[in-house]
Amino acid sequence: MERNPDKVALLFPGYAYSPDRPLLYYSGEVFAKHGWTTQEVWWREAPPERGEDLADWFAHLRSFTHAYVLEALERETAPTIALVGKSMGANAATMAADRGLPGIWLTPVLHDTALVTDLRRGTAPFLLVGGTADRGWDSELAHSFGQPVHEAPNADHSLEISDDPVASVEVLRGATIAIDAFVRSL
Repeated sequence: MERNPDKVALLFPGYAYSPDRPLLYYSGEVFAKHGWTTQEVWWREAPPERGEDLADWFAHLRSFTHAYVLEALERETAPTIALVGKSMGANAATMAADRGLPGIWLTPVLHDTALVTDLRRGTAPFLLVGGTADRGWDSELAHSFGQPVHEAPNADHSLEISDDPVASVEVLRGATIAIDAFVRSL
């Protein structure tokens, strides 16, 4: 399918999860299948290292991510934009809420209350994707937003099943199906 330059999906990585890893790669492929142009964002420098204060570290990661999201949005001229973020990349939900942009948030850390606030104030549709074995995932909270949720039983923060690559591929398949349904609805 021909890609439409008026519809762009921006893909934001996680702390140690680049855009060429499976969740972001296939998210981009799904958008392309539906005629969207995709732009991968790569960290040009290492994200802040974890300190002893978890809340402080989350704030630093959030600020780091926001700088990249703002830069990407300032460069983008397409009238229709969607955001996709993996883990710390889900901090792009701030700008999604500010600008009314749809988003796909892959394994967001839902214990980051600032992210939860952004998700609550968002007006555009978004999809949450997470695994029940991920300590950053909160199933009840994820379902409380009234938006689509894809939850993978026993999947970790990488949305994989520990020591089971075949099951991990099935988890990826399920997530990709959910992403496809969401993008189709945009």
